[in-house]
Amino acid sequence: MFRSLFPRDVFAELDRLQREMQQAFDTTPSIRGVGRGGYPALNVGGTPRSVEIYAFAPGLDPSKVELNLERGVLTITGERASGLPAGEEKAAVHLNERFAGRFRRVLSLPDDIDPNAVTATYRDGVLHVSIKRREAAQPRRIQVH
Repeated sequence: MFRSLFPRDVFAELDRLQREMQQAFDTTPSIRGVGRGGYPALNVGGTPRSVEIYAFAPGLDPSKVELNLERGVLTITGERASGLPAGEEKAAVHLNERFAGRFRRVLSLPDDIDPNAVTATYRDGVLHVSIKRREAAQPRRIQVH
């Protein structure tokens, strides 16, 4: 009989809106990552000898990806082409959920990385960046005499 102009659960909707606003203004990228769900999706981890970064970006042209490491900040930029029909007069897009366009991800890295020991490979849609840690930062066993 009575129909409300508001959603059934106003508080759930307000909670969702608050989470989205927090994510929109969260600008604290670090090695722990940002849970914002940007493109490409990242996994970041470390071993005693290196920091490992995996960027999940299928359909990229590796020549259009640029990596910069400056003062402990890694920047991944690039562009992903659209797979949609372009220029055809009668073509129609019914659903487009795949990201296309320019992207940029920024990560703050630990102080013990060696900027001269970085490798990057792109295979099967995954960009893998490995950054070695400095030898001075490696754990050592000291023998007591």
